[in-house]
Amino acid sequence: MHIAVVGSGYVGLVTGACLADFGMDVTCVDNDAGKIAMLKDGKIPIYEPGLDAIVAKNAAAGRLHFTTELREAVENALAIFIAVGTPPKEDGSADLSYVVQVAEAIADSMNGYKVVVTKSTVPIGTGQLVEKVIRERNGKYPFSVVSNPEFLREGSAIEDFMRPDRVVIGARDDQAVAIMKDIYRPLYLIETPFVITNVESSELIKYASNAFLATKITFINEVAELCERLGADVHHVARGMGLDRRIGPKFLHPGPGYGGSCFPKDTKALTDIARQAGRPFAIVETVVAVNEQVKLRMVDKVRALCGGAVAGLTVGVLGLSFKPETDDMRESAAIPILEALAAEGATLRAFDPAAMDNAREVLPASLVYCSDAYDAAKGADCLVILTEWNQFRSLDLEKLKGLLRRPNLVDLRNVYEPARMREAGFTYDSVGRP
Repeated sequence: MHIAVVGSGYVGLVTGACLADFGMDVTCVDNDAGKIAMLKDGKIPIYEPGLDAIVAKNAAAGRLHFTTELREAVENALAIFIAVGTPPKEDGSADLSYVVQVAEAIADSMNGYKVVVTKSTVPIGTGQLVEKVIRERNGKYPFSVVSNPEFLREGSAIEDFMRPDRVVIGARDDQAVAIMKDIYRPLYLIETPFVITNVESSELIKYASNAFLATKITFINEVAELCERLGADVHHVARGMGLDRRIGPKFLHPGPGYGGSCFPKDTKALTDIARQAGRPFAIVETVVAVNEQVKLRMVDKVRALCGGAVAGLTVGVLGLSFKPETDDMRESAAIPILEALAAEGATLRAFDPAAMDNAREVLPASLVYCSDAYDAAKGADCLVILTEWNQFRSLDLEKLKGLLRRPNLVDLRNVYEPARMREAGFTYDSVGRP
């Protein structure tokens, strides 16, 4: 089967490469000629473990192609996946201008029946909008619009696509459902659950899922603050909660708040959708507000360990991306935390294994980028662990202590044990632990 994937960003490139690995003939389309040239040259424009190998494998096998020519890709394809960005507007609502532009281009290029699949995260009603755009622009050929949301975690996207928890297909006709099942047929072999529903339910599943996960993260972060005030240990509390199968252990990890490309955008979009529907989503609105408070509470921790003020002090920072195994700086907790520390007069030294190039675009210009974790610690009055990269989990504590001007360490990801850090001679603080 021939498939076109329009948009070769994170979702589009992963989707195209993995569908090619399923045996489909896939053409990835993007209007960024530089990006397409990179991909044709075997270079991957985003950081995602394993993506380079799967792209190279399927390009070499002749199943994965890259082009800027949308018309040709659409003409040759039975299914066209829309995987373009839906960035938030100032009011939090999703900007659908790219989706509409692609729908118009698809309509102008159709030469027969097509299944048009929205893979981008889009507000409820976008499927109807895409149908309207195509129908009004080209009434000559039949088509179906399908919602097929992605559930990819940055850093493990290949595994998530190849072994998903579920595949959600929202459609209005049996023919489109049959074609989508054929596309995902390899997943039947591993007994992946399929959720077949209407377009609107499929669109809402994505938002509701991300909002619920963001709520779990925010809930445990509020529990963590309560633990600090009461002398409890948040890890013990989270474990006791997570062993209840109705709750589960995932996303009960305290830290400096959620970030990334999905949770902040999708929670804000869902609250906008709910307001427009006349039913404000009070829980998610609170989650959004509390998550911002959590990030700023981390600044208080650094300030406190530095004696109440950071002016004139040097703060070393380990990790800048919003999570490990990605170079994504979107909505990273590092942004408001480091901006606040810089505004209060701290000198900042930082290291991240993957995100420093992207960080330069969004972090204070005064920040000094270092060669490794020990370089970031050199001469610092306080060291802050902001992202739990594996290489930060087994640092030489004696060496680290010798490099610091003062042995202060704020562990915002609870990488180390408080007792061990005390024994090593550090003044140590973490999240939600006595």
